[in-house]
Amino acid sequence: MKRTLGVCYYPEHWPEDLWPEDAARMVEAGLSWVRIGEFAWSRLEPSPGNLQLDWLDRAIKVLGNAGLKVILGTPTATPPRWMADKHPDMFARDAGGHVRGFGSRRHYCFSHQGYRAESRRITEILAKRYGANPHVAAWQTDNEYGCHDTVLSYSDAALAGFRDWLSQKYQSPDALNRAWGNIFWSMEYASFDEIGLPNLTVTEPNPAHVMDFRRYSSDQVVAFNRDQTEILRRHTDAPLIHNYMGRVTEFDHFDVGADLDIASWDSYPLGFLEDRMEDSDAHKRSFAQQGDPDFQAFHHDLYRAVGRGRWWIMEQQPGPVNWAPVNPAPLPGMCRLWAWEAFAHGAETVCYFRWRQAPFAQEQMHAGLLRPDSVAAPALGEAADVAREIAAMPDVGTVEAKVALIFDYPSNWAWEVQPQGSAFSYFRLVFETYRTLRSLGLDIDVVAPSGVLQRHKLVLAPGVFSGAQIPDDCRVILGPRCNSKTPDFKINASPIPGVTVSHVESFRADMPRALPDGGAMIHWQEHLETTLPVHETSAIGEAVLVGGRAMYLAAWLDFEALRRVFRTQCEACGITTVDLPEGLRLRRTQTHQFVFNYGRDPVSWRGQNIAPAGVYWTEL
Repeated sequence: MKRTLGVCYYPEHWPEDLWPEDAARMVEAGLSWVRIGEFAWSRLEPSPGNLQLDWLDRAIKVLGNAGLKVILGTPTATPPRWMADKHPDMFARDAGGHVRGFGSRRHYCFSHQGYRAESRRITEILAKRYGANPHVAAWQTDNEYGCHDTVLSYSDAALAGFRDWLSQKYQSPDALNRAWGNIFWSMEYASFDEIGLPNLTVTEPNPAHVMDFRRYSSDQVVAFNRDQTEILRRHTDAPLIHNYMGRVTEFDHFDVGADLDIASWDSYPLGFLEDRMEDSDAHKRSFAQQGDPDFQAFHHDLYRAVGRGRWWIMEQQPGPVNWAPVNPAPLPGMCRLWAWEAFAHGAETVCYFRWRQAPFAQEQMHAGLLRPDSVAAPALGEAADVAREIAAMPDVGTVEAKVALIFDYPSNWAWEVQPQGSAFSYFRLVFETYRTLRSLGLDIDVVAPSGVLQRHKLVLAPGVFSGAQIPDDCRVILGPRCNSKTPDFKINASPIPGVTVSHVESFRADMPRALPDGGAMIHWQEHLETTLPVHETSAIGEAVLVGGRAMYLAAWLDFEALRRVFRTQCEACGITTVDLPEGLRLRRTQTHQFVFNYGRDPVSWRGQNIAPAGVYWTEL
């Protein structure tokens, strides 16, 4: 696997006579790829049918002649103003019924068939014109599906689409009524046309109703993306990519990824730390200019699974961003560290966002590799350093991890629908499992529920809503809250053979329940009736971890308890663990072990002094 660097560029934002200079500077910095076009629809088609593509022809030619490979984006994330006049009902509506209208981006409803047709049309135009262009070496569909809470729409188009989806799934209202349990509260329907969207109800709607709406909404993202990939594949052999986001879980990325060649994601470590994580203020202060030591790594491994082994970073934070509660600058060296950690997790390409900071509009406070006056920003030098370093490294892939962690998007929807306690977050439960494993120096494969698991020695399946399987020939820990529902959202009291859950409870975050061997249960506990061996008990003797090769964990454990349990289970599987200093993380490739210091202080590790924001590697 050859590692490369790239950048996101907006030729329509800059004078045309600047393009050659920009292209030459990109090549000089060691960049190989440049993404363009994903927000340019108003310049490509200023009015209906009035195509103005000559400028894009010239931009691609300038960039390609300089030696850069172009990633061309379909512009469907930003339909132009005339589109809203042509399709005034194309906008999504929020759960309160309010229109989410024109004036920013992602202003469309996935269910609107008129806009779907327009998206196919512009994709076909671009595919025919550039599909065989030698400079266009990859395509990006749309941009950041789901960003800004744009998957769930409560529009008339969504209502019509949902009713049709339900009729195909259930075939009859009686079958739907039985599946949803609509005898409860007299919610039975005589016709699919009577069914509404699960919003604006007096109290909570039927969870089975909401869960089906979540499934339907995810399917609309898959269908929207497939519209484009089917067109593109008729005209190009270049790989097809989408750029996902951090902690956006409203649609099933595995389903979208099945129609693509490469998964990519947009990595903003400092913004995500403040905007998308529940950690303490002390933790956020410690890593305010570095990012959480595990959040990026988790997404690297997740999108490696979504891409079936092939993945990129399409947007890498180069400096302060504009959208988080606070927007500090990275510590010197972090832009280099973030790139190297991505490569250590198997990334083929890391692209920085963006080339030059925009002096106008919504993202003008978002840093680039250049300042608005074209003077180099700090990250440009770090990108050039990485380019020189990767040129001297062998082209290798990732190692096969001994530990697998299942991530399931429908499970995230289920526990948002019925959390049974405000602190219960599926994403957080899985991420804290991943974080604990990383703190023990382990490499982890994140896998879909249907992923092949036999090659792993230890498999973890926290919180999988329904249908989690027990793989052969490896140790597995299911739970908490695993297999606790049927696909129709009814209670299943036996998550694994030999275990019955008598009842569950959630409890206050400030009332942890200490465990005799150290650490505590937090947020959630299931009370078990079991015939299986008991390995961990509560302070009053209740079973917490039970089983043999297949084990069930009946509580959400804190970091101390999880580390102890995982260390013991890894030892039983013949997996070596190490206790890493805070902020230090390891990752192995086929040829090297990488050490990353996310801390603010130097760390001594096995004879090597690793500076803050430092990266160190040794040959295996």
